[in-house]
Amino acid sequence: MSKLHTLVKNVTVVRPDVDGSPDGEQLDLGILDGRFVRVEPSIDPADAEQVVDGRGRIAFPGVVDAHQHWGIYNPLSEDAATESRASAQGGVTTGLTYMRTGQYYLNRGGPYAEFFPQVLAQSEGRSYIDYGFHLAPMMREHIDEIPSIIEDFGVTSFKIFMFYGSHGLHGRSSDQSSFLMIPEGERYDLAHFEFVMRGVQAAREKLAEKARHISLSLHCETAEIMTAYTKLVEADGGLTGLAAYSASRPPHSEGLAVTIASFLADETGLPNVNLLHLSSRKALQAAMRMANTFEHVDFRREVTVGHLLADVDTAHGLGGKVNPPLRPREDVEALWEYVLDGSVDWVVSDHACCKDEQKFGDPRDDIFAAKSGFGGAEYLLPGLVGEGRRRGLSYQRIAQLTSWNPAQRYGLLSKGTIGAGYDADFCLVDPNRSWTVHAEDSESTQEYTPFEGFEVGATVTDTWVRGRQVLADGNITGSPEGRYVHRPSTR
Repeated sequence: MSKLHTLVKNVTVVRPDVDGSPDGEQLDLGILDGRFVRVEPSIDPADAEQVVDGRGRIAFPGVVDAHQHWGIYNPLSEDAATESRASAQGGVTTGLTYMRTGQYYLNRGGPYAEFFPQVLAQSEGRSYIDYGFHLAPMMREHIDEIPSIIEDFGVTSFKIFMFYGSHGLHGRSSDQSSFLMIPEGERYDLAHFEFVMRGVQAAREKLAEKARHISLSLHCETAEIMTAYTKLVEADGGLTGLAAYSASRPPHSEGLAVTIASFLADETGLPNVNLLHLSSRKALQAAMRMANTFEHVDFRREVTVGHLLADVDTAHGLGGKVNPPLRPREDVEALWEYVLDGSVDWVVSDHACCKDEQKFGDPRDDIFAAKSGFGGAEYLLPGLVGEGRRRGLSYQRIAQLTSWNPAQRYGLLSKGTIGAGYDADFCLVDPNRSWTVHAEDSESTQEYTPFEGFEVGATVTDTWVRGRQVLADGNITGSPEGRYVHRPSTR
């Protein structure tokens, strides 16, 4: 066998797909040509060109952050550089970004055959981590493009934003025709959602060898409920800030949308459905009921690290505005109940860098004038290790939630674990080093964070992407050599 390029010793290795100790094993990591080739005890240092002392830390598989939004508020080329650096701080080695036509992102409509090559061009050579995209069929032509999107571009996951048709992105009702940039006479409504589902299922049937990794994700909120409650909350005036925004997008709006989406999945025969960033007890209750009702649908349930760590009272200011909203503490505790009992499939950041001058409206303290979304990939793994361990999550379960489960679902078959033949994506975590969050310490260009002042109970010290170190003792190193991943990938 060729000499190893890198050998990492003195680490406790967490493998989400291997039976064994839930808190890891003492193993060495042998890396050659960007992949793990040996994962075993006591590899001879003479077998390697470079030996790295892991300093007794926990080696986690690189995080597959399956929900990011590069380019939504800033140029994609800029976000690909800066937000990938922030991602590496959080142990993220692969980021999947939601992308669509319409306002924000590239601010243009048209077919994906013309749109997506521009996305690839603007992100190429900019990222420090590997990356891919989910695409949203916004108009009828996009549905027809689904098979070619999968075959030509390697995009196997699609999205529906259930409230876009008649409710503003940032919390007030608005005319959506200019925002969506869809052809005159078309509507982004329940009928369109049904036809998207039929289109995704038709693609699964046509491309049977890839069907397992072709899925549809849904942002589950109900426009009509939110429009009515926004008016009620603003008229009443008794609530302000994040509490007002949560009340304007009530949890039963999520639950109703989950139910509608699930019924449509059953009606259209689409089995692979992902319910995104569920934020409340009512949303998770609805999701579990639908799973029991439609047992033939393979639902996956996602929550964000933001909804697990912050609530309407503890988040730092209006910078915590996001869709769906941060919730009261009782909903945060409910999310943890579902994480701990195994009902949640993965945890993501929903990272959407929105700089100060864009985030806050006029007046600055008007929650409904602020834009939705914030960054958080840099807090993903350390936040989940710190808080999750306190609540009883094993290291192996954390690795399943952050790496293995999303990698398997989304066709990232060379990623998600530490094992021979897989990409050498991993990070080292010091589970005993706590730190205080300050926005200026992040590589993101976002100048604030809703986690300001939070105490995080673990630290990602080092991150490698395909055997190349991108974070060394907390500092970004090297050059942006992240690659676009054509899915489903192969080992």
